[in-house]
Amino acid sequence: MIIGIDLGTTHSLCAVFRNGVPQLVPNPHGKVLTPSVVAILDDDQVVVGEPARDFRVTHPERCAATFKRLMGTPQPTKLGKRSFSPIELSSLILKSLKEDAEHFLQEVVTDAVITVPAYFNDSQRRATRQAGEVAGLNVRRIVNEPTAAALTYGFHDRDADKRLLVVDLGGGTFDVTLMQIFEGTLEIVATAGENFLGGEDFTMRLVSDALNQTGKRLELAEMKEPMLVARLREDCERAKRLLATQETAEVTIPLADGTVPQTGQVVTFDRQKFLSLSQPLLDRLQGPLSRVLRDGNMQPKDLEDIILVGGATRMPAVSALIEKMFGKAPLCRFNPDEVVALGAAVQAALIEDDAAVGDMVMTDVCPFTLGVEVSKQFGNEFATGYFSPIIHRNTTIPVSKEDVFSTIEPMQTRLALRIYQGEGRRVKDNFQLGELVVTGIPARTESQLVRVRFTYDLNGILEVEAFVEETGKRFSTVLTGNAGHLDQKEIEEALKRMQKLKFYPRDDIANRRLLLFAESKVGELAPDQRSVLEAGIDQFERAMSSGEKNLFDEAKTVLLNLLTEMGLPFSSEFEQGGDAAE
Repeated sequence: MIIGIDLGTTHSLCAVFRNGVPQLVPNPHGKVLTPSVVAILDDDQVVVGEPARDFRVTHPERCAATFKRLMGTPQPTKLGKRSFSPIELSSLILKSLKEDAEHFLQEVVTDAVITVPAYFNDSQRRATRQAGEVAGLNVRRIVNEPTAAALTYGFHDRDADKRLLVVDLGGGTFDVTLMQIFEGTLEIVATAGENFLGGEDFTMRLVSDALNQTGKRLELAEMKEPMLVARLREDCERAKRLLATQETAEVTIPLADGTVPQTGQVVTFDRQKFLSLSQPLLDRLQGPLSRVLRDGNMQPKDLEDIILVGGATRMPAVSALIEKMFGKAPLCRFNPDEVVALGAAVQAALIEDDAAVGDMVMTDVCPFTLGVEVSKQFGNEFATGYFSPIIHRNTTIPVSKEDVFSTIEPMQTRLALRIYQGEGRRVKDNFQLGELVVTGIPARTESQLVRVRFTYDLNGILEVEAFVEETGKRFSTVLTGNAGHLDQKEIEEALKRMQKLKFYPRDDIANRRLLLFAESKVGELAPDQRSVLEAGIDQFERAMSSGEKNLFDEAKTVLLNLLTEMGLPFSSEFEQGGDAAE
């Protein structure tokens, strides 16, 4: 059986799909939420979950939390005398969840679906997969958290026809995903978010303000009085939760050793004060919310439902912001802490072809733009380090797209295509995935054209191909950093399926003849008609290079219609690939 795991910043949990429904798995304490905390006790024993969270209050230097934010980085965390990588810490949480599932199911668990923030890059996703492997799990799929949440809603409302916005504010990350449900199909339209924005940030606003009221600064207190800060953080977290249901909450400032004196200084927070402290964070939420609508080409009025996911969405200020921006109250039909894990179990059922989800289909999008490094010419000089997108973010996957590049130096015979993921204009702001070296380019004084095609699938496999026009030589590489669960045979099968996505209109002789025919007629037209036809030809050429069938079909239709309207018809033999009319 494949289990579904929500590996969260503050809490983690898992679920299984059995008897036709997703079910949450309890931990040894009878709860479904396991704190994402790792600790080393005085006897050097490693513990996770609730015991580690409790130990953190009195021994913060021996505990690690919020390490999900470090995934994809080499930054170690020191616990006592030992040091752990983010992957190792996450693997300990995953191993605990695996053992809970085995106890619940009374069978050995080997496979899992693990969720990640939609805005995790390739390095972070790969690190999550590696953590699963260290925990003894075969990670069958990495799924975006908002997608998993939508799967829960889609499973229980699969006959719906509606557009949804999933707002996922967890302990450490923020995601927002626009999607559509119709006829049992869940189609992801666009996604956006931030990896360093979550409920923990709201809690620390309270901590910082409480310390300020005692004349202390958070940064210094964390270094000099870590036990005070650890206890205060726990109390401020409790106050934050209380403010979701009542107007005021109090915290008592602890002593340096973390104990709370009976006559200590009391700090009172009310909702208005908390709102004021949180406003900079609320402002940051608005960016991804607006961006996802722009990317999806939708307006707030186009949405039928707005779904809240993640425990931090319980804060009234978040619900109020959503209602103000979109003009309707958000929904919370399922527990926001649990909905992602339940959706991961539904995804597991889809992988296993469970009959209970036989009528469900899910599509997803590429959360980041994929492209290559290029040089730009400014005057007589070339500047390197610029990013040229090939597959744009929020493109439905699987997908295959192509673009044309050229050499920049006379007699250049070699080209290094450095492949990146991200949204930055410059590659230094993006994440490098790999490199493809193209050799044997004919040595010419003029630029030589190289066509580059990206093909990306649901498994996270990216195939990059380069085609040298003059020689016909092809070069390729396959980047499988996010598809670690696939063996070589499965990767080869995936590549065969990806071949069906590829569309090469430039290789079709009929299309080349149409282009030559249209170009031959440009000189016969009046200036106003000439500019219109040239625009149509330019559009057709760009579409031929894009490798997108729908775009090409549309451009071809436009060009054919222009020729007909201008009294320049062509024979049916020409359209089918025969000789052009003279």
